[in-house]
Amino acid sequence: MLHLRPAAPADVPLILALIGELAGYEREPDAAVATEADLLRDGFGERPRFHVTLAEWNGEPAGFAFYFFTYSTWRGRPCLYLEDLFVRPAFRRNGIGLTLLRDLARTAVRERCERFVWQVLDWNTPAIAFYESLGAQPLREWITMRVEGEAIAALASETPFGTAPPAGASA
Repeated sequence: MLHLRPAAPADVPLILALIGELAGYEREPDAAVATEADLLRDGFGERPRFHVTLAEWNGEPAGFAFYFFTYSTWRGRPCLYLEDLFVRPAFRRNGIGLTLLRDLARTAVRERCERFVWQVLDWNTPAIAFYESLGAQPLREWITMRVEGEAIAALASETPFGTAPPAGASA
């Protein structure tokens, strides 16, 4: 039997484990460097930056949806952004992913969101086909851009990318 529930601070070790399993599935096991302290600080404080719905199958942790809200300037409405959706392999083919997506769609409706958005890796063809069967449309004309790590500091400091700040300068 499937049960969905919002995550609580005591669930942080489980959330971190699920993130690690997802990173392994996505062929980036060393890229997930978040810590329990990060998740506690950012997800369970006075102003949570994210939300997590946990899926349990017969009392066993089966998967999760990790999401937050953004805003559409053109539509003048909030949007729900699904950062991560993951169902452990042993629990797949039980409708858990679909139930998590439906639960998030209900959240989007309740919060009057204009859009429900997520990304999928281009090689994950089973997921792409599944999402398209639900009415999701790939936005192939949009390219995701990302600045991370030292490039953020360089951009913030007005230092041209790829050049080091002068000796003694603080970023």
